[in-house]
Amino acid sequence: MGILDLTALELGRKIKAKEITSVEAVQAVLEQIRKTEPAVHAYVSYDEESALKRAEEVQKQIDDGTLTGPLAGVPMAVKDNICTKGYKTTCSSRILENFVPTYAAQAVENLIAAGVVIIGKTNMDEFAMGSTTETSAFGPTKNPWNQEHVPGGSSGGSAAAVAAGECFMALGSDTGGSIRQPASFCGITGMKPTYGTISRYGLIAYGSSLDQIGPMAKDVSDCAALLETVASYDKKDSTSIERDEYDFTSALVDDVKGMKIGIPKDYFGEGLDSEVREAVMNAARTLEEKGAVIEEFDLGLVDYAIPAYYVIAAAEASSNLSRFDGIKYGYRAKGAEGLHAMYKKTRSEGFGPEVKRRIMLGSFVLSSGYYDAYYLKALRTKALIKQEFDKAFASYDLILGPAAPTTAPKLGDSLSDPIKMYLGDIYTISANLAGLPGISVPCGKDSKGLPIGLQLLGDCFQEKKLIRAAYAFEQTRSYEAPEIAKGGVQ
Repeated sequence: MGILDLTALELGRKIKAKEITSVEAVQAVLEQIRKTEPAVHAYVSYDEESALKRAEEVQKQIDDGTLTGPLAGVPMAVKDNICTKGYKTTCSSRILENFVPTYAAQAVENLIAAGVVIIGKTNMDEFAMGSTTETSAFGPTKNPWNQEHVPGGSSGGSAAAVAAGECFMALGSDTGGSIRQPASFCGITGMKPTYGTISRYGLIAYGSSLDQIGPMAKDVSDCAALLETVASYDKKDSTSIERDEYDFTSALVDDVKGMKIGIPKDYFGEGLDSEVREAVMNAARTLEEKGAVIEEFDLGLVDYAIPAYYVIAAAEASSNLSRFDGIKYGYRAKGAEGLHAMYKKTRSEGFGPEVKRRIMLGSFVLSSGYYDAYYLKALRTKALIKQEFDKAFASYDLILGPAAPTTAPKLGDSLSDPIKMYLGDIYTISANLAGLPGISVPCGKDSKGLPIGLQLLGDCFQEKKLIRAAYAFEQTRSYEAPEIAKGGVQ
């Protein structure tokens, strides 16, 4: 078994046991990056010299007993909308092409304190606006399973990097499914925790009431360990929640006996690919065989989730992105005469088409005369969707369904039809509107060999139930890596 075949926790144990050094692990990852990046393009940037230097420092601290955590010495990647001090953070946008933050996100600070080695920053849809990682100003990321297909988005770079063996785990961000959907498309595990569990300080905002950082890894155990490492209360973030406990790895138990799992009938109607439906229902039967109680039920207001989400997200994006004006930081257009001309030219040249589309939509729904008709109505719908989930969780421990209606589409297919791309988020968006935790785990492949993801949703602060059920399901199948990730460094 090569180094790259290990999970993050397995690697951490071997580093602690002095069977492998952190430097050797980083070298293995860098060699894989050099080999696969031309085909996959998962990274916006990575720094070999600083990664190796950091690995040497971490190894010394592991050897002298300073660092004892399970992920110490493990190489990982961070999505490029999460600030890293002294290291470029671009949001895959031309407007932030040369932005170097003077501070790190709290989640990154927690990783550094745990002894993790950050290799680089992963590609993404520009400002996290997209579902395919094709709206990046630096070119699209390709799916490691088939480079003619997208990896999903907006955390497609993080998902592709994990699947291709270019890191052992990664951080993504999830505004409407941006962790769970690419995890599904790339055959890895991705988790969105309850809103407020991981600090948003240092996460460049898209939709402030929806954004949440989360872990992406090969399996549920790695996701639980990474979540435990980055989750913390942070007084710098007004939306951060102080939880009673952060011991998520204690839920890694192969036992779902008596757990009630609801399957919304609404999730299995028109638009769901037949192969995805079959794989997800087979996963439900597997959990039933392990002792879970599976029932179908009606989950109301599903049809209203997408319009409510895109009104709210676009409105918040319009407000959040107003700060990128060419004055304070980032790109500034040349040749403009006067302040307003400079604003206009900078934003016209700096933002891509999808970002401009959402800014214009957001500005429209917030404008005088339309605020009540669209934005306030969307907020009321959001509250009603939360009530529907509250009713469902009064009867069920978890909700089970697909992570996406299809497997990964071909490159270019979604960009030609933005509405089709928006509809691809139908199963993931509700969790963000209601602030719920969700997880996507691989549950099969379609006839083209592309991965299918099973999504589980839990009530607020019920990550342990999610982890327990996902872990129990995972015990019935082994992790499968794409061909491009195999034959790793021995």
